[in-house]
Amino acid sequence: MSRIRQHVRGPRRIATAGIAATTATLLAAALSPAAHADTRPTRVTAIENAASALVAHATSLGLTSAEGTSVRDVIVDKDGTQHVRYDRTYRHLPVLGGDFIVHLTRSGAYHSADRASRSRISLATIVPEVSAPKAADLAVNALRAVNLGERLKQVKARPELIVDALHGTPRLAWRTNAVGQDSLGNPVARTVLTDARTGAQIDAWDSIETATGDGKSLYSGTVPLETTQSGSSYQLKDPTRGNTYTGDAEGKTDLCFFGICFSRAPATLFTDADNHWGTGATADRASAAVDAQYGTNETWDYYRYVHGRNGIAGDGKGSYNRVHYGSNYNNAFWDDSCFCMTYGDGDGTTFGPLVALDVAGHEMTHGVTSKTAALTYSGESGGLNEATSDILGTMVEWYANSASDPGDYLIGEKIVKPGFGQPALRFMDKPSKDGNSADYWSSSVGNLDVHYSSGVANHFAYLLAEGSGAKTINGVSYNSPTSNGSTLTGIGRDKVGKIWYRALTVYMTSSTNYAGARTATLNAAKDLYGAGSAEYNAVAAAWSAVNVN
Repeated sequence: MSRIRQHVRGPRRIATAGIAATTATLLAAALSPAAHADTRPTRVTAIENAASALVAHATSLGLTSAEGTSVRDVIVDKDGTQHVRYDRTYRHLPVLGGDFIVHLTRSGAYHSADRASRSRISLATIVPEVSAPKAADLAVNALRAVNLGERLKQVKARPELIVDALHGTPRLAWRTNAVGQDSLGNPVARTVLTDARTGAQIDAWDSIETATGDGKSLYSGTVPLETTQSGSSYQLKDPTRGNTYTGDAEGKTDLCFFGICFSRAPATLFTDADNHWGTGATADRASAAVDAQYGTNETWDYYRYVHGRNGIAGDGKGSYNRVHYGSNYNNAFWDDSCFCMTYGDGDGTTFGPLVALDVAGHEMTHGVTSKTAALTYSGESGGLNEATSDILGTMVEWYANSASDPGDYLIGEKIVKPGFGQPALRFMDKPSKDGNSADYWSSSVGNLDVHYSSGVANHFAYLLAEGSGAKTINGVSYNSPTSNGSTLTGIGRDKVGKIWYRALTVYMTSSTNYAGARTATLNAAKDLYGAGSAEYNAVAAAWSAVNVN
């Protein structure tokens, strides 16, 4: 399962002088708040308060006259506490690891801040010694190196000059997205971070966050659908959830480079004459569309009614789905550039159509992460990115309460076929059962593929929800160990979902690692249940049980 992440944000400058102009710019860009029956501060008020805090606390936030900021997200708690998340630029260049969160009291007074990096940025020059074409060549070579044996085609690379504050002392760097197509025409992509002075590779990660999956059509049986009548027929478009809709990609793929698409696979809207969709068989193309639309609906409802988030971006706008993408495509992904979910049909041997409920919840949660913490997709933060989608995607499955696909702590169990060799993609109670994932934290866990380093957080979430030891839940047997031999009692999955969501949206930043995740979730538990509460202590114990101390 995967996600293509594209970030295109215009810089906004902030300095001690000229703050009024910056505030006006931020306010003009802010979403207009809906009328509130209570007296909580609005989004606009929170942005005004945060803008004032930036002036008063510029030094502690590392802000100088060379830096600019832009608001990424705003959260106003029920008690009026405000949290405003910012991205940063330096001399108009994006800063990787420059994001931070300003926390304000109900009255709008500054309380504290969380920063992805505390390094002060001061570069002698923003003129690179390594040329853009050279950076592009290095990235293309890196893409080919991780796709050995594939004859890639349509390979392109586009470098972007940035400041890297995520990997030690801030330095000028090229962030280059290299993209291409494999022999079947399916997309491959890699982001490469290159030192703009020496040409040395700083980091690299897949731009398509992958975890292959497969499944049957109509995994959840017969499900209710809200549709739109158009003349004498119906459209698979839901007006009650931001006009989310599902279309047929017709076996085609996208041809996109750096957020610019020369052609896109279609999303031909599914229509039906009698408002009864699909047959439950893969031969009927509408069957996969039913699963995709249902997955979108349940994910929307979970975030709306459990966390108060109105849509993936929190703005009430719906996304759309494309099914039947590519040729034997063993993947599904969220793509920020189209704000859409895309599902392959699988190869029929290891995976079938990738439209299962927990896959939908997983992938669309990548969209939520992108709009909030934007956890970098490499190292420990990359593992936390994947774990966030596994944890909250699993919560979507439990929330849906489908008799045909009951909640469990298995990832992708509906989409795997016998050729895959195991009953699920990943196992939250004991992640190492997949043969690759980490049960516990170690100093080397950040070197693993992000789908395997995610095991530490997945294991934490299971232990926190259900506790340790052997048990059977919804007919599935689990036996979860602890690194320190402790015996844990769970606090329930509903509380785990609320703690993780608050940690993600209020405290985590792009550079959060496992130690930072422990702090973020403890802060979230303190906010929700109180310092020293049973829930707070359980969070601490569960992290210790996976060796995050």
